[in-house]
Amino acid sequence: MQILNIAGYKFITLENILELRISLLNQCKNFSLKGTILLSPEGINISLAGALADVAAFKSYLLADSHFSDMTFRESYSRTPPFKRLKVKLKKEIITMRRPEICPETQRAPAISPQQFKQWLDQGRELTILDTRNTYEVELGTFEGATKLGIEDFCEFPKAVENLPTDKPVVMFCTGGVRCEKAGIHLLNKGFSEVYQLDGGILNYFAAIGGAHYDGACFVFDERVALKPDLQPITL
Repeated sequence: MQILNIAGYKFITLENILELRISLLNQCKNFSLKGTILLSPEGINISLAGALADVAAFKSYLLADSHFSDMTFRESYSRTPPFKRLKVKLKKEIITMRRPEICPETQRAPAISPQQFKQWLDQGRELTILDTRNTYEVELGTFEGATKLGIEDFCEFPKAVENLPTDKPVVMFCTGGVRCEKAGIHLLNKGFSEVYQLDGGILNYFAAIGGAHYDGACFVFDERVALKPDLQPITL
């Protein structure tokens, strides 16, 4: 049986997240899905896997809610589920930065499509290509020429970028885009003149472009460990 893996997020003010947790947990159980959903007052972050029809049914349920009707997902396939269990967790933030002044629901850095980013790389444009991920992720692969911050936790990002040039265009990226939503706002608030976030992150780039200008694989937070540019797991 082929397993469909989906990942998506949305920053939106959520109330009654206790009730929402129960509803989503029940729906995931009904459709035999495994993975993790994070809920917080600032939004939702989803990583789930299951049979194609079951994932489609869950997405239909979720998108029928006006809060989530415009959500998009990164998709990949595997032979077996990459998660052992189901978790629907309540958090203070769906991506922890501990910067309450940053609100991705109302502000974000402009997105750059994978196609446009590849074109800029093909042209050799002068850019700061900024990897916002943790060191253990970067070690498995990153874009050629990327600036590596050497951080072990995303909370370290603000301090790690203090000495970056503010007058040079920045294109930042992460696995699926969620970290860049906050990272981009932080750079804009600190006076960076031109900041872009790679739309949908590395996984969307792989789906649209493949491995051009990328060296290695992309770490993912499940039992597959990392995905190659063809979105297939690496062999350890």
